[in-house]
Formats: sequence, C-alpha cells, structure tokens
Amino acid sequence: MGMLAWVIMGLALWHFTIWLPDRFWGGIVGAFLASIAGAIVAGIVISLALHGVAIPGRHATHLGTVLYAIPGALAGMALIYAVGAARERSSERLAGGPFGG
Repeated sequence: MGMLAWVIMGLALWHFTIWLPDRFWGGIVGAFLASIAGAIVAGIVISLALHGVAIPGRHATHLGTVLYAIPGALAGMALIYAVGAARERSSERLAGGPFGG
C-alpha cells in the first residue's frame, strides 16, 4: 500500500506541470515518468531510513507515508526539466539562436 500511495502522490504532483513551460526532457511523458520514479525512490529511501522497512504494508501505511514521496517527485521533475532546458539551449546555440538566424 505504501508503493500505491507514493505513485498516487507522484501522479498528483505531476498534474501541476501544466503550469510550467514544456521544457521537460521527453515532454510531458518525461515529466510523468520522472515524477513517478522519483516518488518511488524517495519513498523507499525515506521508509528504510525511518522504519527499516522498504515498502510499508496495508496496516503500516498512514498519512505520513504519502508525504515521503513529495521530495522525490519534485526532485525527479526538476532534474528532467533541467536536462530538457539545457538540451533546448544547446540546440538553439547550434541552430544560430532562438529564431534560427
């Protein structure tokens, strides 16, 4: 159940990318995958650090378990955004500027 909670939190945070410019590496799908992967990794790491259990079961999942996913989902999306923005800048530089001149 902990894994389900982390995936749902990553999905919920991903929905806010609609307000950002689409500079994610891989587009909106890249942002989705980064959010889910980051939420899962952070959830596992934090859960192991605090409880010594990788994925909390049905009766060990509570509101705090869901919050473990937030830093990972945000970090994953920030990483993919930074990579996408850097790739966009480098392609503009190779093309001769933002207007292709």
